[in-house]
Amino acid sequence: MQQYMEDGWKREVEAAEQRMAHRLQRALTESAREHKQVVAEARKQEREAVLEEVARQHRKHLEQLKEESKLAEEVYHKSIEELNVEKRRELDVALSVSQIENQIETEKKLREAESLHLDEMGKVMAALQAAEEQVKTLRQKLEKMTNWKDSLEAEIEATRQAFQRMSADQAGSAINSIIRAVSRECAAQGQAVSEPLVVFLVRAVCLDPRNNFNVDQSLTERDVQNLIQLCVSRLLDTSNPSLSTMKMQVYFDLNYTDRAGLLSEQQCVLAGRLAPVVRDITGSHPHVPEEMENLYQKIISYVLLSSGLGSPTDIGVVREVSAALQSVFPQTEMFTFVSLGKKKKEQQLQNLARLVTGIRLYNKELGKGGRSIDDLPAILNEAIPAATQTVEEALHTCHMLAYQYTALLESMQEDQHRYTQLSSFKLKEALFNVRQHEAFLCILLSDAVTSAQETEKKIVQFAATMEQLKSRVQNKVSINTKEVFPLFVELSDLWTSFQSEILLLNFLTNMTNDLQQFSEIQSQLFPEEVLTSLLEGVTVKTDEERRRETMGSRVNVSDFKNQEWLFPETTDNFDQLLIQYRGFCAHAIGVKGFTLPGNPAIGILRHREKCYVFSSKEAAYFFAQDPDKFIQLNVAKAQEYAELIQLLELHHQFEYLAPYAQARKANKSLMKPILKRDSSTQTDTHILPPTIVPSYEWNEWELRRKAVKLANLRRRLTQAMQTDVSQMRRDSCTQVYLPKDAGTQTKRDSSSNVPRPQVFLAGLRGGSSSTTQVVKVDLTRAVDET
Repeated sequence: MQQYMEDGWKREVEAAEQRMAHRLQRALTESAREHKQVVAEARKQEREAVLEEVARQHRKHLEQLKEESKLAEEVYHKSIEELNVEKRRELDVALSVSQIENQIETEKKLREAESLHLDEMGKVMAALQAAEEQVKTLRQKLEKMTNWKDSLEAEIEATRQAFQRMSADQAGSAINSIIRAVSRECAAQGQAVSEPLVVFLVRAVCLDPRNNFNVDQSLTERDVQNLIQLCVSRLLDTSNPSLSTMKMQVYFDLNYTDRAGLLSEQQCVLAGRLAPVVRDITGSHPHVPEEMENLYQKIISYVLLSSGLGSPTDIGVVREVSAALQSVFPQTEMFTFVSLGKKKKEQQLQNLARLVTGIRLYNKELGKGGRSIDDLPAILNEAIPAATQTVEEALHTCHMLAYQYTALLESMQEDQHRYTQLSSFKLKEALFNVRQHEAFLCILLSDAVTSAQETEKKIVQFAATMEQLKSRVQNKVSINTKEVFPLFVELSDLWTSFQSEILLLNFLTNMTNDLQQFSEIQSQLFPEEVLTSLLEGVTVKTDEERRRETMGSRVNVSDFKNQEWLFPETTDNFDQLLIQYRGFCAHAIGVKGFTLPGNPAIGILRHREKCYVFSSKEAAYFFAQDPDKFIQLNVAKAQEYAELIQLLELHHQFEYLAPYAQARKANKSLMKPILKRDSSTQTDTHILPPTIVPSYEWNEWELRRKAVKLANLRRRLTQAMQTDVSQMRRDSCTQVYLPKDAGTQTKRDSSSNVPRPQVFLAGLRGGSSSTTQVVKVDLTRAVDET
């Protein structure tokens, strides 16, 4: 018991000591805390005092610095102002000097750049014009050779048929060798001849029955040499009018182009000249402003070149075109232009060129522009009469010579003495030459008259369009482009037609002058004094006088049972009938051997769908007795004088006849050659276009499905109405789709638990040891345990 009490007392003593120690420790802790607080407060007060003193000193220094800076700033500003005044004076002087020098240098560089640009543009344009001339020359040569392709093939084929008994290879090589040999011989004699002329002459020699070429069997070497010598001798006989006539025919066929063909050729030449520029514009894809600017300059060049109004080296013209283009196609639209396709780009370029041309013509009319634009209507009004007069003068000369030659030939047949006197002169060949020249001049004169009519019509249209444009544009603030743009385009098209007429007139004038060289032989054979002496005692009649003499005599239709005669009062479009032999007498050609003008008033004989005229009633009666006989006589005369084939338009006669196969015997008639060849035909598998309907359906249920789909009954309402009139008339019913009950299910609701943290610290109250040991105990339970 005593021991238990001692132990209890000891525990109490220890507890009291521990409590005392704890109290002491707490008192020490509190005193230490209070000491720290006192020290902190003292330090804070000292710091505040120091900071206040520092701030005061700082403010004092700042005030001093401000005062000093104000003084320094005032001094600085004064010095800066003084320096600025001085520098300004120096800079003004230097700037004025430098500006003058820069201005002089800039003007000098601009002049140099402009001169360099003009030189470069001149070189480029010279090179371009040279290239254009070469292209134009080559194109013309190509067109000429292309146009003559068929005729050459026909000539060569006709000549090859002359050697039909020979094998194909042998005949072709023989023809080519003959042509080459003839050209070689003429060149050796100093006479240059063209291949078409040689081909034409070889055929003419083969057709001439006087040469007695029988090609029913293979030609010997002697026959070939004889043919070559005959061709060479005729080509070298420059005093023969027949050669000049054939040269004239070949030249005209090679160089003449009708109005539509010439304009089409000019369009092709212009398109070929502009093709590089168009390719450069349509093929470029600029991305930066500099490239856009270069492309816009190229468009300006295209517009200027396509219109042909002014030179690209003229700065004033370029500025005028640029201003006109800016008004209808500003540079802001270049992005839209670049995004177009190639075809649309080309179409827009053409439209822009026509618009700009129309605008420039309108400005020229108002006196506000139109630099380097000639007055084409005035030029045409002067050039057309001059060209027509040139052709008419040459035609009058041909008429006079033809009348005189015809009178001499008629006198030769009437008087044997005159025949002996004039037989040495080649009057027939000279007459054929003059008549051929006359026929070509009539074609040119017809083109000139057509050009005059078209020009007069276009001038009236141009003036009317210009007045209409003035009424719509002048004194108006805003203009509808849909009203004026078509008028600008019409002005451009009319001006293009003026340019075409200028080109056509130049062509006709050049052709007239070039044809004159083939009639120079007339003055050599028949000088004026010689012709005057030969015409003594001879009555010269014009073609019109010959027609007036026979105007009263007409064919009596009752004298002919199986012949059809046409007269002006019984035939519609009598003046438009296609007369054979170019209107010459069908009887005189084969019988008299020369051409006489026919008179349709006597009566036109229609034989085998062809019409023939005659110079007298007697000639008509003779011809009507046996037309085929006289037609063969005319063909034989054309064999003898090959120039008559084109003069009398006998090409159709020599397409199926074989005039070169004339037999040696006089009683053997001219026979048609038998031509054989293999041919095949093939018909189309499907002649008519296919009629397949992709929407066709044969299935009835598929049709019903489409009908229900088209009806779309799900979105339609059924309504009914009954009136007194329709009551009890009939029963009708309709069916609709009833609405369906439908439901949807959403997601389920769910939840989740997280552990609740429970952390304790043990040993904060102290223990038996002198040091306090704190233990952290984590009593948090897992989620699955809760």
